[in-house]
Amino acid sequence: MADCTTEARIEIEVVYAAVDRQILLSVHLVAGTTVRDGLVASGIGEHFPELDLANCPVGIFGKAVGDAETRLLVTGDRIEIYRPLLADPKEVRRLRAAKAALGKSKT
Repeated sequence: MADCTTEARIEIEVVYAAVDRQILLSVHLVAGTTVRDGLVASGIGEHFPELDLANCPVGIFGKAVGDAETRLLVTGDRIEIYRPLLADPKEVRRLRAAKAALGKSKT
């Protein structure tokens, strides 16, 4: 017979890719854990002390999580920690298109 006092557990993953290395951690947590609390509990901050786990942008399977303080995790979730963009993708595309147009006009 199951022990009624045992808390339900979930298993999630936490991933982060720095410029020079990446890590994927499998973590067992108590059901009802929030995304932000799951990040802290994962211990990923020990691997990347430069991360501000209280404020860093995160997502689950590629979808941004707007309120990581209240969004609850479920078994199988993969928390992804996002790095700041070094360049605006729209600006990079605009510059690439302008360069291609300039090249065509010279021929």
